[in-house]
Amino acid sequence: MQLLSGPSLDGRRHSKLWTVLLRDEIVIRKFFCELFLELVIDRDLHVAFTRQADADEEGVPKLLRHAQLTFLDSVLLLYLRKQLAQAETHSERAVVSKDDIVEELKSYDKSGNTDKAGFERRIYASIEKIKKHNILQKIKNSDNRFEI
Repeated sequence: MQLLSGPSLDGRRHSKLWTVLLRDEIVIRKFFCELFLELVIDRDLHVAFTRQADADEEGVPKLLRHAQLTFLDSVLLLYLRKQLAQAETHSERAVVSKDDIVEELKSYDKSGNTDKAGFERRIYASIEKIKKHNILQKIKNSDNRFEI
């Protein structure tokens, strides 16, 4: 049920689950369809996720959780997407450090803001939120580096 707990299934990290997903794709699609969910598989990137199926009927349950994003959360996601795209063009792992993230997001601090420590705490909170949603995975033996 990796796909229900979300946000995605990474075939490189979970090779056994990826194999089962591809082998039983028709059955799994049918299961998700019954839950009003659509299974999306990107075979090239080895990533799968679910999204709410288009349902025009009222009363169709919404099973997927939604996360409210702050401005900094959104900027962080855009930054991570950019880093991921750059790494993919070089066939590399997408790795970022907490320091790199802080440095990038500092440019979004309001001019005249005198609470620099408070802004940095908000950046760290955004990083923790993104980690909680499994978009950033901590690299073993490193407190400061993550794989996207």
